[in-house]
Amino acid sequence: MLRVIDLTSFIGAYAARLFAEQGHEVIRIEPPEGDELRRLPPFLRDKQDLEHGAYHQFLNSGKKSVTINVDSDTGKKILQNLLGQADVLLASAPFDEPLCLAANPTLIVTKIVDDAPELCAVARSGLMSLTGHPDRAPVTLGGHVPHLAVGIYVAVATAAALLARKSSGRSLVATVSVRDSLASFVEQAMVEYGFSGTITERRGSRGAITAVSGAMPCKDGHWVISQIHRPGRWSKFVDWVRDPELSADPSLAEEENQHKRRDFIMQRLDAWAKRFTKAELVEQAQRLHFPASPVSTPLDLVNDPQLIARGFLTEMDHPEYGKIFFPQGAIATVLGTRLSPAPRLGQHTVEVLSQL
Repeated sequence: MLRVIDLTSFIGAYAARLFAEQGHEVIRIEPPEGDELRRLPPFLRDKQDLEHGAYHQFLNSGKKSVTINVDSDTGKKILQNLLGQADVLLASAPFDEPLCLAANPTLIVTKIVDDAPELCAVARSGLMSLTGHPDRAPVTLGGHVPHLAVGIYVAVATAAALLARKSSGRSLVATVSVRDSLASFVEQAMVEYGFSGTITERRGSRGAITAVSGAMPCKDGHWVISQIHRPGRWSKFVDWVRDPELSADPSLAEEENQHKRRDFIMQRLDAWAKRFTKAELVEQAQRLHFPASPVSTPLDLVNDPQLIARGFLTEMDHPEYGKIFFPQGAIATVLGTRLSPAPRLGQHTVEVLSQL
C-alpha cells in the first residue's frame, strides 16, 4: 500500500481520492484553520461549518486529515519527515519543491500548474467553443466536470511515474498542466482544422452523425435517441412512432432526405415523445432495438439499480447521516475498496505524527 501526501487544491483533490479508492493511505495536509474544500457550498443540513461542505464530504472521503502549518519552520520539518516515509506527493503549485524532493530520494512528485478559475480554464482550453447551441453563446459544463477530468490526468501521470520509478529507483517529478489537460479534449477538433480546415461547431442537443438523433423532452424530463440508418429501419421506426405526417412521406426512408428534413422529423418526434415518460420511451426503444437513453439526473443516478448492483454506489455507515448510498467510484468497484467518510479537521494528526 502506498502512502500519498495530498497538498492539492480543488483540482488535485480528486486525484488523491482516486488513490484512496484503490485502498492506498492518503493523508491530506490542511492548515490549522482547515482547507478551501471545507468552505465550499453547498452545505449539508445548512450547517455552514468546516465539516458539512458537500465537496469536502465527497473529495476527502477515504483520506486522513493532518493539520500542519507548513509555512512555519516546525511545520516544514514535520512535512519533510512525513515525505520521508511517503511514496507520492500530489501538490498544487506553488509549493516548496526543493524542500520536498530533498526529503526523500525516491519520492514521486506530481505538481499541478496553470490552476486558474474553472470558467477561465475551460474558456481558454477551447472546450467551451464546442459546448452549447450554435446560435447562442458558448456554455460551460456543470458539476465541475473539468476539475474532475484534470484530476484523472493527475492520477494517470502519477501512476506512470510510479511505474518508471521501478526501473530507475529514483525520484521523479511529473508536471500536469490544467490548460493542457483540458485542451486535450479539443484535440480532434484541432486535427480536423489542421488537415481539412473544418471548424467543429456547437451542436446543442443534436447528434453529429445520424439525422434522427438528439435529446428531446418527454413527460418527466428528457430522453435521447440515435436512430441508425439501415435498410428497413425507417419503416420500423415510423411503425413505432405512428406519426401520420412521417408515414405519409416515403422519401424519408432515404438517409439523404432524412438529413434534409431533419428539423421537421425532430419536431414531430418532440410532439410524440411528450406523451410518455423517460422509462417508457427507453423500454420501448430497447424492445425494438433502437439506441435510446434517459437523460439521467443526479436523483435518477442515486437510485439507479445498475450503479448499486455494480458497487459504484455502496452503502456507507456515516457517523452523522447514518446509512447512505455513496459513490465509491469506478476504481473501487474493481478492487472492492470501501471508502471511509470524510475526516473531521485534524482527526488523524496525532495518529500520523506519532509514527514519525
